[in-house]
Amino acid sequence: MTILADPVWPVLVLAAIQYVDAAICVRPIDAVRRCLDDVHAPRAVRRLLTPIKLAAGSGLLLGLIVPYLGVVTCGALVAYFAIAVAMHIRARDLHRNFRNATALGLLSGLVSLCYV
Repeated sequence: MTILADPVWPVLVLAAIQYVDAAICVRPIDAVRRCLDDVHAPRAVRRLLTPIKLAAGSGLLLGLIVPYLGVVTCGALVAYFAIAVAMHIRARDLHRNFRNATALGLLSGLVSLCYV
């Protein structure tokens, strides 16, 4: 098996972020719960966050072997964070969580360049 991403470390960092985020969404910590409350995230969406983030982390890692999967996963993450940014704008929550979502969306787009 040949790893086709270069450099690999940004992919690993983003995958780790997704796995940690998934873990804290299983039973959301107070900061995550407040963020979801602030943007009025529906309960159905909240239940999907953990599996989505686990799939994203796995897609990023598998993308090291199958680059197209990594690019698609990064694209999906960009879309995910674009929705998050839009939810923060709609809720007029333009503070820390808005900046985090924006930064992670940009990071996801940049990481996609590692697979090319």
